[in-house]
Amino acid sequence: MTFSLKNIVAGLFFMAMFTSASIVYSAELADTVQKVKPSIVGIGTYSVNNRPPASLKGTGFVVLDGQYVITNAHVIPDSLDHQHKEYLVLFSGTGNRPDIRKIVLLERDKVHDLALLKIEGKPLPALKIGDSDRVREGEKYAFTGFPIGAILGLYPVTHEGIISSITPIAVPQVSARSIDASMLKRLRDPYTVFQLDATAYPGNSGSPLYHPETGKVIGVINKVFVKESKEAVLEKPSGISYAIPARYVKELFEKQGLSQK
Repeated sequence: MTFSLKNIVAGLFFMAMFTSASIVYSAELADTVQKVKPSIVGIGTYSVNNRPPASLKGTGFVVLDGQYVITNAHVIPDSLDHQHKEYLVLFSGTGNRPDIRKIVLLERDKVHDLALLKIEGKPLPALKIGDSDRVREGEKYAFTGFPIGAILGLYPVTHEGIISSITPIAVPQVSARSIDASMLKRLRDPYTVFQLDATAYPGNSGSPLYHPETGKVIGVINKVFVKESKEAVLEKPSGISYAIPARYVKELFEKQGLSQK
């Protein structure tokens, strides 16, 4: 096989253009990650009577005017031991000595596994909620959170991947015996979620899924709720990751009479 000089030059030009585009994309994502990280917080509990006193349950991210946080509903404990002064808190900053603040649960949406919380104290940098209805399969997005909790300190970790599928939250089961009450409700009122080709971990629950250039949030990573619905039929659940579309975050705002400027 022979190659003309013209074909070789054309090939080299294409390779240069592809490399240049990759470098630009990497730079854009790197800049976005630096802007996003200050808005990423840990969600957990704190009690002076516990050992250790602080317990990180999942990830959250700051929204609106900097005094509200979004996370997964399953990250929030069903009850707190108020007798022993146990509080719901957020962890902000990075390192081994994070800033710990009390937070209050305002709204819990168990259908979409989302929760809206209010921060005590001064505002934190906030993320904007984007239009999740415009998301298409094949588009690339990133998410940042605490995949393994605070074992190594509070250091946000970023992953990226494409939207591999926009798929129903629940699928009909092979056997009626595998359907429980919560799944039956989802089958009656189904909605779609984003399936990702990137791997998220338990601590990523509540992490924002955002556009790599703008940082606008189009989904909320979910490592428990969605898998219980979509993969209950599987003997060995997969490592597939999912995200709840951000349109349901906006619905939480509306219930509280809040709006994004």
